[in-house]
Order: sequence, then C-alpha cells, then structure tokens
Amino acid sequence: MSPKKSLTNTPTPRNRPRLERWTENAIQWVGSKKSVAVHTIFFISMFLLIFIGVRPETVLLVLTTIVSLEAIYLAIFIQMTVNKNTYDIEEIQEDVEGIQEDVEEIQKDVDEIQEDVDEIQEDVEEIAEDVEEIEKDVDEIQKDVEEISEDTDIPAEPTPAPKSQLKKLSASTEDRLSDIEQKLDALIEIMNKK
Repeated sequence: MSPKKSLTNTPTPRNRPRLERWTENAIQWVGSKKSVAVHTIFFISMFLLIFIGVRPETVLLVLTTIVSLEAIYLAIFIQMTVNKNTYDIEEIQEDVEGIQEDVEEIQKDVDEIQEDVDEIQEDVEEIAEDVEEIEKDVDEIQKDVEEISEDTDIPAEPTPAPKSQLKKLSASTEDRLSDIEQKLDALIEIMNKK
C-alpha cells in the first residue's frame, strides 16, 4: 500500500495515471443520458439483426457476451471509485481530527485566560477592599488630627486627600479588567461560532 497523501498533495487531473483518468471518464459517461441513448440504440440494433437474417442464437450469444464484459468492467470501475472515495474520506477525516485537536487546544487557552481574568477580578476586589480600609484609616487619622488640633489650638494643615488618588487607581484597574473581560467574551463568542 502506498503512503497516504495529504489533500494539498492530491494529484491534479493532468498528473494522474492515464488509466485512472480514463476510468473516471468512462464512469461519468456510463451514468449520463448519452449512455442510455447509446445502449438503447445498440440493443435495438442487435435485435434488428435477427430480421436481417442473422441467427437469433448468434445475436443472443454476442449480445450476452458484450453485456457480460460491460458488467465486469463497470463493477471494476465502481470498485475503483469506491476505493478512491474511501481514501478521500479518510484524508478528510484526518484533517477534521486535526482541526478538532486545534479547537480543543484553543478552548484550553480560552479556559486558562478565563481563569486569569477571574484571578485578576479577585485581585481587583481585594485591592478595592484594601482601598476602602485605607480610606477608613485616612478618615480616622484626619479626625484624630482635627481632634488634636482642637485640643492644642494649633491650626491643622489640610492633608492631601489620598482617597481621591486611591479611587483613581481603583477606577483605572477596574477599567483594565473590564477591557480584558470584553476581549475574553469576544474570543469565547468566536470559539462558540466555530
């Protein structure tokens, strides 16, 4: 048995063996309307030979022999076509299996990306909690500073508001996470369509 060829190396009509091209042409012709017409005319002509004076036994012998040979060759041609189609189906099946493996790998990658996004979401939530705690601490410190300044009658200098900076940081992180989630959703949609 010869090694299997990929679909990209499938022979073109010109570089296939002459017998194979002739066989395919014969099979296509036998399945055509022209073939029905030729066979009908041939069979009628064979039986008309009896009226011309040819013995019926001779006509039937020749006709039977021709029909038998034609049936043998048609059976061989049909088997050749079945073999070729089986080979093509096997090649296509291998290609489909390869594509399926690629899809499975992509699905694994998508799952990993989803896990990463989930981890990032958890990190963002933890950062948001930390920011809230820091804001509370800053508020408490601000209150303590105000109380101390009231007790000592020293004017308190306004401290910069780290709250606003933390909120900006938190908002920026959430925006990035939102972008990642949108890209992941688009990737999952593309995978589901395939």
